Amino acid sequence: MLTFIKTTCEKMIIDTYLKFAVIYAEARALLGRIEYQKGNIEAALHVFEGIDIAAIAPKMKLTLARRAGRRKRRSHDYTPPQMSIHAVSLLLEAIFLKAKSLQHLQRFREAAQTCKVIMDIVESSLPEGLPENFGADCKLQETLNKAIELLPELWKFSDSPREAIFSYRWALLHEWNLDVETTARIQKQFAIFLLYCGGEASPPNLRSQMDSSFVPRNNIEEAILLLMILLRKVYLRRIEWDPSILDHLSFALSMSGDLRALAKQIEELLPGVINRKERYRILALCYYGAGEDLVALNLLRRLLNGREDLHFVPALLMASRICGEKPNLAEEGINFAHRALESLEDECSELAGTANLLLGVAHSAHAKLALSDFERVARQSEALQALERAWKITSMKDPIILYYLSLENAEQRKLEAALYYAKSLLKLEGGSSLKGWLLLARILSAQKRFVDGETVLNAALDQSGKWDQGELLRTKAKLQIAQGQLKSAVETYTQLLALLQVQSKSFGSAKKLRKVC
Repeated sequence: MLTFIKTTCEKMIIDTYLKFAVIYAEARALLGRIEYQKGNIEAALHVFEGIDIAAIAPKMKLTLARRAGRRKRRSHDYTPPQMSIHAVSLLLEAIFLKAKSLQHLQRFREAAQTCKVIMDIVESSLPEGLPENFGADCKLQETLNKAIELLPELWKFSDSPREAIFSYRWALLHEWNLDVETTARIQKQFAIFLLYCGGEASPPNLRSQMDSSFVPRNNIEEAILLLMILLRKVYLRRIEWDPSILDHLSFALSMSGDLRALAKQIEELLPGVINRKERYRILALCYYGAGEDLVALNLLRRLLNGREDLHFVPALLMASRICGEKPNLAEEGINFAHRALESLEDECSELAGTANLLLGVAHSAHAKLALSDFERVARQSEALQALERAWKITSMKDPIILYYLSLENAEQRKLEAALYYAKSLLKLEGGSSLKGWLLLARILSAQKRFVDGETVLNAALDQSGKWDQGELLRTKAKLQIAQGQLKSAVETYTQLLALLQVQSKSFGSAKKLRKVC
C-alpha cells in the first residue's frame, strides 16, 4: 500500500513539474517573440535559450500524434493531452524564431540544427505525414512551412551542400501538407542549387517509386525533372508563370544536349505565357542547336513576315546566319542582313558589326553559285567589303570577324592578306583557337611552306587537349604526304586512328546513356 502511495505521489510530482515546465516554456516563448519583434535579436535569443526543448519535446510529439489519431478515428472518447495544440504551435514558433535569431547573428550551422528540430518533432510524431488542414486553427502549419523553406538556406550559408540537398529532398518527399506555392518555391530553389552549386550530389533514394519511374542519376537530370514539374504546374494554372523557370530549364537542357526536349516544353506553353517574338526566337534557337536548320529558318520566316516583327533584329541576324551557311539560301541571307542593318540605324555598333559579318559570309556563300567569273568576283568583292566594315566597326577586336576575313582572303587567293589576318587572330586569342591554328597552317600550305605549316601544327598539338587533336593530326599527315614523308604520315595517321577509336567508344557510351535518359 505504501509503495503504491509513494509511486502515485512521484507520478503526481513529475506531472506537476512537467506542467510547470510547459507553462514556463510557453511564457519564455511569448517573451522571446516580443523581443524578436522589437528587433532585440540577442535578447530574444537569450530568452529562447532558456527553453528546455529536450524536456518538453515528448509532450509535443504526444499531442501531435493524438490529435492526428483523433482526426482519423473521428471519435470523442479520448484522453485529452496535457499540452494543447496551441501550446505546441507556440513552442514550434519559438524554435523557429530562435533559428532566425541565430541566422541574424550569422551562426548558420547552429541555426540549421535548431530549425531541423521542428521538422524532427513533426516527422517523428506523424511519420505518415500531416493530415489535410492539420493545425489550421493555429499557426502550426505556417511555422512548419517557414521552417521547411529556411532549413536548406541555412545549410547553404553554413557551407554544407550535402545537408542542403538532403533538406530539399526531405522537404519534397515527405508529406508536410505544404501549399502549392511553397512547394513550387522549394522545387525552384532546389533546381537552381543543383545546377549551380559546383558539386555533384548523390542520386536520390526513391525506394517508394515504382520500378518504371524515372530516377535522376545526377544534378542536371534532377534539376530538369524539377523544372519540368514546375512547367507542368504552370500549364495546369496551379502557379503563376515565372520566366526564370524557362531560363534555368534552357540552361539545363542545353548542358545535357537535349535542345529538342526544350523546344517541346516551349511549344506546350499556353498562348500568352511568353511573348510571341521570344517564343519563335527561342524555338528557332532550339531547333538550330538540335541541327534542324530548316525548321528553325521556317519559324524565323513566319516571325519576320508579320507586320509588327519586320524589324526584329535578333531574328533577322539569326535567319541571316542560317541562310549564310547554305549557298542555295545565301541570297535570302543577304536580304535578312540588309534588313537588320536598316533596322539598327547606327543604334548599336556591336550588332552592326555582327550584321556586316553575316552579310559578308552570305555574299561569300552566294559567290559560289555565280554563273560567270565577273559575277563571282563582284560578289567576292562585296563579301570582303562587308567583312572589313565589320572589322572596323568592332575596333579590330573580334576574333570571329578576323577568322572570316582571313578565310575569305584565302579563298580569293590573296594569301598575304589571309596570312596577316590569321596571325592577328592567333595573337588576339593567345593561341587558344584550334580553328585559328588550322587556318594558319593551311594558308602556309597554300604558299608551299609545308615545313612552317607542320611547325604550326606541332605547336597547336602541344597546346591542345587529346580530344581536340583529330583535325590537327589529319592536316599534319596531309602536309607530310605533300613533303614526301610517307613514313611520318603513316605514324601520324596511326595516332589519329587510335584517337578516333577511343572517341568512338566514349561517345558511343554517352549516346547509350542519353537514350536511357
